[in-house]
Amino acid sequence: MIRKLRVKFILATMFSLFVVLSIILGIVAALSYRQVVTDADSVLEILCENGGAFPDSYFEGNGSTDKSGGTFLFGFRLGSRLTEELPYESRYFVVALSGKGAVLYTNTEQIAAIDAETAIEYAETVWEGGQDQGFVGNYRYLAYTEGAQTRVIFLDCTNSLRSFRIFALIGVLVSLAGLTAVFLLMLFLSGRIVRPFSENYEKQKRFITDAGHELKTPLTIIDADAEILEMDLGENEWLADIQSQTKRLADLTNDLILLSRMEEAENRTQRIEFPLSDVVEEIFASFQAVARTQGKSLESHIQPMLSFCGDEKAIRQLTTILLDNALKYSQEGSRISLTLEKKKNTVRLTVYNTTPSITKEQIEHLFDRFYRADASRNSAVRGHGLGLSIAGAIVAAHKGKISAATEDGQSLQITAALPG
Repeated sequence: MIRKLRVKFILATMFSLFVVLSIILGIVAALSYRQVVTDADSVLEILCENGGAFPDSYFEGNGSTDKSGGTFLFGFRLGSRLTEELPYESRYFVVALSGKGAVLYTNTEQIAAIDAETAIEYAETVWEGGQDQGFVGNYRYLAYTEGAQTRVIFLDCTNSLRSFRIFALIGVLVSLAGLTAVFLLMLFLSGRIVRPFSENYEKQKRFITDAGHELKTPLTIIDADAEILEMDLGENEWLADIQSQTKRLADLTNDLILLSRMEEAENRTQRIEFPLSDVVEEIFASFQAVARTQGKSLESHIQPMLSFCGDEKAIRQLTTILLDNALKYSQEGSRISLTLEKKKNTVRLTVYNTTPSITKEQIEHLFDRFYRADASRNSAVRGHGLGLSIAGAIVAAHKGKISAATEDGQSLQITAALPG
């Protein structure tokens, strides 16, 4: 239990950190990419305004400024990337198309990596796509109509995109390194964090076991004394009540000790292969008479010839608990069914019964110690609320899972899935 708590704590911490880092990286990457696109579009707009080329005169005067302090280039306010070196840094090419998509001319003088044939291929791709702006490979393009022709300007963004990708990769690597470092720290620190809970839990189990053993002796003496008094005084309702309550207390003590031992021996269960179908069939048959006297219908669907490697005594107790629970908490005339089947590598033991009323909130607590539905506490049903807790411990000791469900609030289905 403590080990599972520690694992869940580490997983929750790592998942939370992963989500936060993913959001931060995503936002930073999106803003960086947007900046690349914005800078490229600003250059393309300048080229578009000047017929697909930078004008001969780069600046008007010595670089006038607007009221916000932005420098003007060709009448456009400069951003951080639009500097005096822009015409010399930019690599671009232009393709003009007719209204039907035929190439009228190409201009690749400002770029060495693209020839006329490649420029035409890019332009045809843009024409077929039908978008005015976008990317073709590492080239940002802007298409606009001028007279009877469509002009497409391509700007080389290789360096900007490479910088963006390197930045994103570094961010991912740094985040992974951070996640690894936090994971190692959590492995070291989580043990100390859960240590107080582990110590308290161990003390609680030890107290239950020790107290149970200490209670056994006086309970045995009280029961023996009551039997002696009954032989001397004859049958007496007070002595019968003492014996009844002593037996009930002894059963509770034994259940607590058993539950504590099951949890302590979770990884030390003695397992042997035994005929599971025969064992379940035998236990099912023992409940037939009880169900008949209570006016309840009991049916089974047991897959024959199933064997299972586990603790036979514990599996017997698991089956008994589930059937006993179904009989206790069902009304006269109720239908109870037991199903045993193997699907792939899992053996499923399912017990279904109709019940007057059960809520999803009650189902969530069915496997808690001492939990019983409010209605059952005020009824004549005897029990301590430990049966399903013991069933859960038995299933957990066999590395399986147990669950409860209701379809309509008028039935209960408990399924124990055991690795087979």
